Amino acid sequence: MEKFSINQIPAVLYGAPAGRVFLHVHGKLGCKEEGERLADIVCPKGYQVLSIDLPGHGERRTEMARFVPWEVVPELEGLYSWAAKRWKKVSLYANSIGAYFSLRAFADKQLEKALLVSPVLDMEKLIRNMMLWARVTEQQLERQGEIPTAFGETLSWRYLGYAKENPVTRWESPTSILYAGKDTLTERETVDAFARRFGCGLRIMEEGEHWFHTEEQLAVLEQWTAEEI
Repeated sequence: MEKFSINQIPAVLYGAPAGRVFLHVHGKLGCKEEGERLADIVCPKGYQVLSIDLPGHGERRTEMARFVPWEVVPELEGLYSWAAKRWKKVSLYANSIGAYFSLRAFADKQLEKALLVSPVLDMEKLIRNMMLWARVTEQQLERQGEIPTAFGETLSWRYLGYAKENPVTRWESPTSILYAGKDTLTERETVDAFARRFGCGLRIMEEGEHWFHTEEQLAVLEQWTAEEI
């Protein structure tokens, strides 16, 4: 394991020198060190794993930069450019909202493969669902700009506008998705439609949750990852 910075962003690299690398993109409340679990699986198979702390996470918790796509996507684009100069083949492993950021950042990039775990695939739909949960109308959100909710998320008019203007319309990398049947953020019909549209492999753990964290869920996650490699 080697820790360093990429464009002044804390990064960690796992594995012996190799010609292939997985970019590990964490989700909300995650950190770059989560890449170690992936490294345990893929490094023995000839990969390295490169991970960074996204804004407001890990070593960047005190930064002013926010965990929003207009901040994160440019950073991920820079990460890919840095990696593409050093490895012959670049793959992606992304989790939850990290997958949404990655779909925006890497849509036109050459990825060997992409593994998406509990991915957020339709941000506009998710925001509108949260507006329903919080009983917030579009007019209220436009008027107030931002509205905190009882379930811990802050609804944002700017975020809604970004999601409407930047849907995922292009994705050409070979992709496999691990989806939980009890995922409350991405609906089953959304993941089914995405997989059909972009020709993705889809594995569903019916009793799984959005956050794979129990012993059984993690076993499924590790088995799926190993099989996809």
